Amino acid sequence: MPTWRATLTAARLVEPAVRADYTACARRVVRREQAPYLALRLLAAPSLVPFLTAGLAFMNLVDDVAESGERDGLVRLTDRTVTALESGREEHPVLRAYAHAVAERRLPVAWVTRFLAGAATAEAEFAGFGTEADFQAYLDAYAWPGVVAFTGLQYEGGPDAEAAAGWRRFVDAAQRVDFLADLAGDLKEGRLCLPRERLVAHGVSHQQLAGAADTPGVRALLAEECGRARTALAGAADVVDLAVPGLRPVGRTMIELMDHQLTTVARAGAGALRRDVGYGIVAPLRILARARRGRA
Repeated sequence: MPTWRATLTAARLVEPAVRADYTACARRVVRREQAPYLALRLLAAPSLVPFLTAGLAFMNLVDDVAESGERDGLVRLTDRTVTALESGREEHPVLRAYAHAVAERRLPVAWVTRFLAGAATAEAEFAGFGTEADFQAYLDAYAWPGVVAFTGLQYEGGPDAEAAAGWRRFVDAAQRVDFLADLAGDLKEGRLCLPRERLVAHGVSHQQLAGAADTPGVRALLAEECGRARTALAGAADVVDLAVPGLRPVGRTMIELMDHQLTTVARAGAGALRRDVGYGIVAPLRILARARRGRA
């Protein structure tokens, strides 16, 4: 694996201040997103690693502020991001690095501003989903532009329409898996991320889920949701071919990691209501090692 300094050099980032900003992004990401960060470092083309690391750090920063519920914080973050994108000047190293990455890779700024707008509405004002259509609207407003604000940095000039549509399918699958894996923690915080219409269809109440009830209806609901996620994941597999060659091993690995996580959720059944389901340790290492051997 190339050193971090080697990836900065491969990306032609030579100015000490710029390198320091990207390094601040890497430190933030490694604390929050170990599996994606390891996948980037081990499998992505070195010249892409710093830009995508900055994108992931920015996406996480926006997520954190949006989930805090501090609307004023989102307004300030949006203003600061726009200023950084326009001028390159900003006190926060993640915003400086991300603005630099957007400029270097020529990502259309519309993806960024759309993500920030969705953070202030779809995420900050989140009150659950009544229907599947509500879930899809959430993806369009927030999750999809958020993932493109990150992954779009792999493309010179941003993704074309076909690639953007591929990442829309990817985020549909990723969000379903994420909501299922984080079900216990979300419920503890009073946040229900499954459409209410599907609870009604199975005769299940929010209170039953929050209380981790193990009933036939609950088990059937969770099994159905896992099936939906599995179908979405299969439909997103082509995102690997829509990625640039230097990122395809990462895309393939992230699909495999999500598949592993979803299998663990399905196996847990109602147990997923009592404890969040992570990637674990052994399986991600095995998947990453296999991917690394394949890349070699």
